[in-house]
Amino acid sequence: ELFADFRESILPGITHWNHPAFFAYFAITGSQAGVLGELLSGALNLNGMLWRTSPALTELETVALAWLRDALGLPDNLFGIINDTASMNSFYGLAAARQAAGADVRTKGLSGGPVLRVYCSEHAHSSIDKAAIGLGIGLDNVVHIQSDDAYRMRPDALEAAIARDRAAGLRPCAISATLGTTSTGSVDPLPAIGAIAQREGIWLHVDAAYAGPAALCPEYRWLWDGIGYADSIVTNPHKWLFTPVDCAVLYTKRPDVLREAFSLLPPAYLTTSESAINYMDYGLQLGRRFRALKLWLVLEHYGLEHLREVIRGHIGLARRLEEELGKRDDVELMAPRTFGVVVFALKAGDAATEALLQRINASGAAFVSNTKLKGRYCLRVAIGNGATEWRHVERILDSLGAGQ
Repeated sequence: ELFADFRESILPGITHWNHPAFFAYFAITGSQAGVLGELLSGALNLNGMLWRTSPALTELETVALAWLRDALGLPDNLFGIINDTASMNSFYGLAAARQAAGADVRTKGLSGGPVLRVYCSEHAHSSIDKAAIGLGIGLDNVVHIQSDDAYRMRPDALEAAIARDRAAGLRPCAISATLGTTSTGSVDPLPAIGAIAQREGIWLHVDAAYAGPAALCPEYRWLWDGIGYADSIVTNPHKWLFTPVDCAVLYTKRPDVLREAFSLLPPAYLTTSESAINYMDYGLQLGRRFRALKLWLVLEHYGLEHLREVIRGHIGLARRLEEELGKRDDVELMAPRTFGVVVFALKAGDAATEALLQRINASGAAFVSNTKLKGRYCLRVAIGNGATEWRHVERILDSLGAGQ
């Protein structure tokens, strides 16, 4: 009876993120192995706040994140932790940056402290702004740096902003570079940004929530050029590694600072004798789900070569869509395609582009989302579902009708 209620009352109002024609935002594709992991995790119903509360939970998280780190080609000196989303991981990364900046917010609060500044691209994810709100840094102290024609942060503009703030007596706290922006998939010039961060003594946070998994493929390892400068890195297995939401990974080469930001002398009921990682010390949450189980099962079941094939296939589908759109004289491609995101607008104007989006989404044949670039309303197609084939992507072309 409950399942009948679910089918009758819930399913009619669902947007099917697991559908192969879901092209909006970024796909959070489930998979058979991932669903099995969720099922087993739900049945076990564990809480991994301490190593003692479930040793296998902590140990598997450590092992799985080492596997993922090595598979992605990241430096081997990184400590990893799984949290729910990239938004929370960026919050933690900036919290560590605040700690490293010497603002004693931990004990004294914000009153009378230095004015901290965070720098990111004008195309950075909104989670950076939200983290600044939550950390008491404030929206006015998030400096959105201008981008170039490919929607990448301009290092010269970053340097100038830092110099202005230092001259005004403000304290630079963190730089957030994005590798795979939400609007276009563009990649900020990390080597130049990292050199600035090192020279200025500023924490460098790297948001690779979307594009990070592409580095499974050796031909996309260029994504990590300059990653040695990074103090914290975010990537999301629940976006492009077919692990059901939620599963986002934070890596840092300075776990001591992250721990300083959040650890407390535990009360008696949380004091144990084991010399082991207690992941509760590296964030706000005491209770922790067994998210590593589904990630481990996905990696074990599909294997790296198969995962690489699927990611390459998605990029190939996006390339083909870009080529087909480029043949039309009623469409303008609005951004260079780097990975699986294609952004375009109708030459007839914003109203026509928005009407196209509404028509596609109302049809149920596909689901797309929008953004704004250079003041223009754009339609974005993000390909990342494990089951997507060309026949699904072709629905976008079908919605446009005959070429003009």
